[in-house]
Amino acid sequence: MDSQSVLRRYESKSARYWEKLQHDTMLGIFKHAARNVEAYKKFLKQNSINGSSVKTYSDFQKLPDINKKNYFHIFDHEELVKNKFYKTESLVMTSTSGSTGMPTYFPRTEQIDWQYSVLAEFFLKNGPKGSTLLIDCFGMGVWIGGLITYQAFRIAGLRGLPVTIITPGINKKEIFHSLKTLAPHFDNVILAGYPPFIKDVLDESKLEGVNFKKFHTRLLFAAESFTENFRDYVCKIAEIKNCYKDTLNIYGSAELGAMAFETPGSIFIRRLAIKNPKIFKKLFPLGTIPTLAQYNPEFVSFEEYNNHIFITADGPVPFLRYQIGDIGGTYNFNTIESIFNSGGIPLAKEAKKAGVPLLQLPFVYIHVRSDFSTKLYGAIIHPQPVQEALQANELKEYVTGKFTLATKSDKKHNQYLEINIELKDNIQPNSKFIEKVTANIVKFLLKKNAEYKNNFISIPKKVTPMVKLWPHESPQYFKPGIKQKWVLIE
Repeated sequence: MDSQSVLRRYESKSARYWEKLQHDTMLGIFKHAARNVEAYKKFLKQNSINGSSVKTYSDFQKLPDINKKNYFHIFDHEELVKNKFYKTESLVMTSTSGSTGMPTYFPRTEQIDWQYSVLAEFFLKNGPKGSTLLIDCFGMGVWIGGLITYQAFRIAGLRGLPVTIITPGINKKEIFHSLKTLAPHFDNVILAGYPPFIKDVLDESKLEGVNFKKFHTRLLFAAESFTENFRDYVCKIAEIKNCYKDTLNIYGSAELGAMAFETPGSIFIRRLAIKNPKIFKKLFPLGTIPTLAQYNPEFVSFEEYNNHIFITADGPVPFLRYQIGDIGGTYNFNTIESIFNSGGIPLAKEAKKAGVPLLQLPFVYIHVRSDFSTKLYGAIIHPQPVQEALQANELKEYVTGKFTLATKSDKKHNQYLEINIELKDNIQPNSKFIEKVTANIVKFLLKKNAEYKNNFISIPKKVTPMVKLWPHESPQYFKPGIKQKWVLIE
C-alpha cells in the first residue's frame, strides 16, 4: 500500500465500496486477534464466545465491546499485544493523561505514524504549492499529539513533499521567534496545535510583531471541537481566505493517533447544516454542534450504538469494538446526501457551486466525552481532582462538595474553565475565600493531571479556573432533588 494509491481511492471510490471494505476489514481484525492476542482470547472465553463462530459482519456486531475497565486494566501489556511484539518489534509508548487514576499506556509501531502521514500528505496537497514550514505546537512529552504530528509530516516529507518542521511545542517564545524569523522564508506555514492554544498564539501575534501577509498561513487542530464562529475568527486573524482547504481538525486519541479528519467537504456540510436548522436537527439529533470528520476504514472503523462511539482498528494492540468514551454517531455519504436532498438542498450542486470537492468516505461525528469530563487547552479535565480539593479541611465546612465544570469561551473566543461551587447554607462568599478555593483546586489538578500540569507551566493564567460560588440549593446548578451534573456541556 502506498500513500498515492490511498489518496486516489479517496477521490474515486463510492460509499458502497467503503462500506464493504469496512465490514471486511473489521472481520479480518477480529479473526486475527482471536487467534493471536492472548488477552482477547481470554476475553472471548470469559464471555462464552467461540471465535470460529463469528463469520459475518452481523456476527461481529453481536460481540461485546471492550473498554479500559473491562479489558486494558485487566490484562498486562504482554497479553494485550500481538504475539511476541515486545520481543520482535520497535515500539513507541504513548500515555493517556492519567486524570482518572493511573495513566494507561498504548504502544504503536510506525504503521500508525504512516497512516497519519497519509493525512499529512492529503492536507499538504490540498494547499497552495511551494515550500511549507510546519510549526508543531502540540504538547511534547509522553502524550501523542506533538511527537506523532512530527513523525507524520516527516514521513510525508520524505516522499518528496517540501515540508520543513520545527517543534517548539507549547513554548510561545519559540513559536513567535519561528513565525518572525523562519516563516517569511517559506511560501506556506502550518500552525498545528490545540484550538484554544493556537487562538492564543494568533491573538498575541500582532503584539509580537508577526506579519501574516509574508506567508500563506494554514491551521491544523486536534483534541477538541470548536464552533464555526471560532473557525471564522482564527481565519480572520491569520488572513486565511479559504477555510475549507486551509483549516483541518483531527479526531484523534492516545490509543490510535489520528483516527478521523475534517475534509473540505465535511467542513462545508457542517457549515451548510448550521444554516439550515431542520437539516441540522436531523443530522445531529443531540442538538449540540459536533465535530464532523471522515475516515478511512482501511485504517480505523467506527460504529455507533445508543449514541456511543465504538472503534475497531489494527495495531500492536488490536481494538475490537472499543468504547472510547465519546458520544456521537456515524453516516455513510449517501445518507448525508439524502438528508440534504430531502430538505430541499441538493448537496452536490451546492458544493460544486462553492468549489468544494466531496469525498464519499464514511463520516463520524463527535459531540462530547461520555466519561464525565471536559477539555481545557487540549487537556482532559475530570471532576475527581476538584472533588478532592473541595474535601480539604479548610474548605469542607463552607462548601457542600457539589460543583459543575464547564469549558466556556468569552466574546473574544478565549477559552476558560468555569467551576460553579455550592456553598453550605447561610455561608456568605468573599474574594479571599474564592482565592483559597481556586488555589486548592489548581494544587490538586497539578498533582493529579499531567496534561494540565504541562499546560500550567507554560500558560498558568489561561488554565487557572474561574471559580464562582453559589448559595445553597441555587436552582441554576444545584436544584434539590435531581442528580448533580458534574460537567456541563455548553
